[in-house]
Formats: sequence, structure tokens, C-alpha cells
Amino acid sequence: MKKILYAAAECAPFIKTGGLGTVVGSVPEVLIDKGYDVRVVLPLYECIAWEWKEQMTKVLDFPVRLGWRLQPAALYEFRYYGVLHYFIGNDFYFSGDSPYSDIWLDVEKFSFFAKAVLELPAYLDYDPEVIHCHDWHTGLIPVYLRTEYAGNPFYQHIRTVMTIHNLKFQGQTPLDHFKDASGLPDDLFTYDKLEYYGCGNMLKGGLAFADRITTVSDTYAREIMCPEYGEGLDGLLKYREEDVSGIVNGIDARIYDPCTDPNICARYDVHSFHGAKKINKKDLQQRTGMPEEDDIFTIAIISRLTEQKGLELLLPVLDSILEERIQFYVLGGGEERFQEMFLQARERYPEKIFVQFNYNDPMAKKMYAGCDAVLMPSLFEPCGLCQLMAFRYGTVPVVRLTGGLVDTVRPYSQKKGISNGFGFEEYSPEALLHTLNEAVSLFYMKPRAFTGIARRCMQEDYSWERQSEGYIRLYEGL
Repeated sequence: MKKILYAAAECAPFIKTGGLGTVVGSVPEVLIDKGYDVRVVLPLYECIAWEWKEQMTKVLDFPVRLGWRLQPAALYEFRYYGVLHYFIGNDFYFSGDSPYSDIWLDVEKFSFFAKAVLELPAYLDYDPEVIHCHDWHTGLIPVYLRTEYAGNPFYQHIRTVMTIHNLKFQGQTPLDHFKDASGLPDDLFTYDKLEYYGCGNMLKGGLAFADRITTVSDTYAREIMCPEYGEGLDGLLKYREEDVSGIVNGIDARIYDPCTDPNICARYDVHSFHGAKKINKKDLQQRTGMPEEDDIFTIAIISRLTEQKGLELLLPVLDSILEERIQFYVLGGGEERFQEMFLQARERYPEKIFVQFNYNDPMAKKMYAGCDAVLMPSLFEPCGLCQLMAFRYGTVPVVRLTGGLVDTVRPYSQKKGISNGFGFEEYSPEALLHTLNEAVSLFYMKPRAFTGIARRCMQEDYSWERQSEGYIRLYEGL
């Protein structure tokens, strides 16, 4: 039985701000069902809800040396759906009402976490063969393992995997502070290791020292080797090309299942979705105060409202979109400029657009079940989860073809017989408008063709049961 230790800054349901927490919270359970001994280690943040903390058991206290500092660590554990989760506590580093703070504080915080993760096996009856590191917060685990712990026979069999969930976030601070915070020697701060344009870079360290590197889709794995998407690390990633692979994310098919979803008005499967969609659309309209029309084209944005999500493309064409026979639903908070854009549109078209900036999962599922399409015009998208969730509900994605959206969406304009969505390549308002109009036109003019696309969406399988096979092949290869 292969022993895998997942190390991450987030893990659902304990602490989650995005896709990272979703992935780390889902994959281990599936791998355990397939015979692996997978455990998860994460920080014990003060902001983790008490309902979880009160179920944890304290195991031990142990010291962690971080350069000239000797910091205490407290280890707690809790088994959730068969997965043993370890929580590393330290009141100095993990206090506050958020898992993250200023980057200069976070670099030291996650340097401490990396060292604590590597100390764990010496205190537990658990000897991992692979430590799977997720995003920049864990980037120093492979670095410490191959330098400070290299001479210790206890650690020599351990291999590391570094997964990039979003290359844009790397964990950088000026060199002097980075050296002090991490306790790492000067000879590691060179262009091919931890140095990055006069700063130290935690993710770069992980990419330089890990045995394997993964991203969350095949296309994103290729894109980040190019300057346009490489965020300054394309050279290193290109150098390590043989060790880089992409594994498309999955979703928990039990949670996103219109056959059993308690949040939606009418439950359905691939055979009954057409009538149920109309019922769920009417329910969504009633709940949001929109006009009740079961035959109107409805589209949703369920997303963080940030530049990465391509919302700049909407600004010049939003009025043109809303002048059509369409209802637009927006769910998710983010940058003030984009929130203001949708609020102003709501004032101009009060019966055409609904906005809610405080995301919640029940409303998201009502939108998936009640809308005909979701819009994802992303500037870049490492994988994307919204389109995978939309598939489950027979809700057709309209996307910009980048990253994981290329790997999961087959656009109607290119693959009419097997399409499961609509897509455009050029990052421009005109391309977005043209593709969205194509979807609207097909919905009204060729409803059977649009229904066929929706049926194919529901037949897609991006469950973790299937997608986890990519990780199993990776681990066996190590």
C-alpha cells in the first residue's frame, strides 16, 4: 500500500477559499477507496470553525527549528470520511480571522509549516513514500527535504510532487527577509533555485526541487511554459518539461447531482432534465424577483469577480447582451469595479439581470439547475470547476478556450456533432459577443440542437473517481 501525505494550506470542509481547498478535500477520500493510505496535513488556523475544532484530538507537542528560531508546534488529528487529517497548531503563526495575511508574514508562516510537515514522520507511526505539495504555501517542503534533511536516512526514500493550482500566486518577498524567514543558506538563492528578480520565491523552490510537477489541466501545463502564461517561471518549467504533467480536476459527483440535490425544486436526470429545467427556471425567477418566463434564455456567471475571469470583456458589450431576450444571473464577490459594472447594469435593465455578491452554495446550485448556460470568458483558467459543475446540471458552458476550458469544452462551432458547449479563442469583447449570440440563436432557432448539447453535458464524467486515475499513475511512476 502506497502512503501519500497531502500538504496544503486549505482543505474542505475545514478551510476553503477556492479550488485548492476543494481538490485537497476530495481526492484523498477517493484514493483511500482505491487502496492507498492517504493523509492530509494543514495548519490549525484560529479561523477554522469551532464545530470542527471540538472534534479534534491533540496528539503531541513538538519543536520546529526555523533558522535561529525554535518554535513550538501542537499536533491535532481528526478522521473525516475515512481520511485522517493532521492539524499543526501555533498561535503565533496561525491566529487571525483569515488563513492569509500580508505576504511578508505568510512567507515565514508557511516556512514554519513546511518544516513542521517534515518533522511529523519522526513523531508518528506513519512513514510517507510521497509528500504531495499544493501551491506556493508548501513550496519549501521539497527544498528542505533535499537540503537540510538530505543527510538523514529516514527521509531519503520520500518523493515529492508539486501541484500548481494557479501560477499567478508564488509567495515572494525580498531576499533578505526571505532568507531570515526560511533559515535557508545563501547558496540556494540563485537564478535556478529560489531567487526570482531580486526576491525569494517559495513556489519556484518547489518547482526546482520536487521530483514531479503537476498542474490542473493538460493545456495549462503547456501554457505555463510560454511567456504569456508563465508568470516569469516559464524558463524553469520548460527546463523541467519532462517532469511536468497536467491532470484535469474533478468534482464530487455526489454533491453535484441533480438527481438528489436537496437545493433544487425539481430533481432530474439526463432523461427528464428538459421538463425539470423549466420548473427550476421558474423557481429561480421567483426567488430572485425576475419575470417568470420558462422559455427565455437564462445564463449565469458563478465566479469570483476578478480580472482573471475575463470580466473586462463584458464591459463594452453588456448592454448589447441585455438588449436581447435574455436573463442574466450573477453570483460571486470580487473586485469593486466589476461589482459596480453589474449593479449599474441592474439599474438600466432591472428585469434582465440579477446580482448577488455573497456567494453561497445553495444559490449556486439553483442557478445551475435553473439556467440554460454559464459564461466563463476567462483571461486564463488553470482548470475551472464551474463548467464541470454545469455539465452535471445540463447547463451549457460558454467559454474562452484557454487552460482547462480547452480540455473540457468541445465548442459547437468546431464540433457540432459532439459539442458540449460554445467557445471562442480571441480575447476580445467582439469574440465573446459573437459566441454568446451563437448560443442564444441556437437556443431559440434550433431548440432540439441546443437540447442535444445539454444532454451531452450531462453525460460527461469528471468525477474524482475517474480523474483520480491520473494521480494514481503519477504515484506509481514515482
